This record gives sequence, C-alpha cells and structure tokens, in this order.
Amino acid sequence: QVQLVESGGGLVQAGGSLGLSCAASGSIFSINVMGWYRQVPGKQRELVASITSGGTTNYADFVKGRFTVSRSSARNTVYLQMNSLKPEDTAVYYCNAKLEDVAGLGYDFWGQGTQVTVSS
Repeated sequence: QVQLVESGGGLVQAGGSLGLSCAASGSIFSINVMGWYRQVPGKQRELVASITSGGTTNYADFVKGRFTVSRSSARNTVYLQMNSLKPEDTAVYYCNAKLEDVAGLGYDFWGQGTQVTVSS
C-alpha cells in the first residue's frame, strides 16, 4: 500500500539545524497529506507540520518560524527543515501519510521514526 522511510535524524546542539526527509512508495498517487509528528515518552504524539498534495502547509504553534515543511514536485518525498532547535524539540519524529480509498475511507501510514536529540 504505502511505505514511508525517514532519514536525517541525529544529535545537534541547541540553536543548530537539522533536515529530515521522508520517501513514500506504493500508492503514492492516493496520498492527500504528508506530515511530521513527534513523540516523547509519556507524552501524546503531536503534529509538527504537514503539507497537502496541493501545497498547503500547516504548522504547530511551537515550531512556527523555525521549521519548514516542503515536498518534491512528484509529491513522493516530504522534507522538514528544522532551524533554531531547542532541547524541548528532542523527540522521535515520525513521517505520516494520509490517504483516501475509492470508498472515501481515510487511512494513515507511518514511518519507523527517527530520533532527534537537541543538547544544551
């Protein structure tokens, strides 16, 4: 169906930058939205940023002005450029794809997650 593979996580100092990538394969033409979520132990998974097939972006308040989400022209790759990183940005970041089948039912697909650690 849809397979998502993230890359680009790592360890950075506070104030630094990091770029994440997510490549989608499978039923990529049925994907309506791709985005990034993050999760830390004991906390709910939360939306970081998303982008629709039409290019409309959405950002969580805590990353506005610092992170940028974008997509390739083929819409099979989504990127997250993370600038001015803070220690509280430390989390596992997951790529997400939302699609709709021919019956109009929605589905979510997830990548394996990539660790982002920001040290102070």
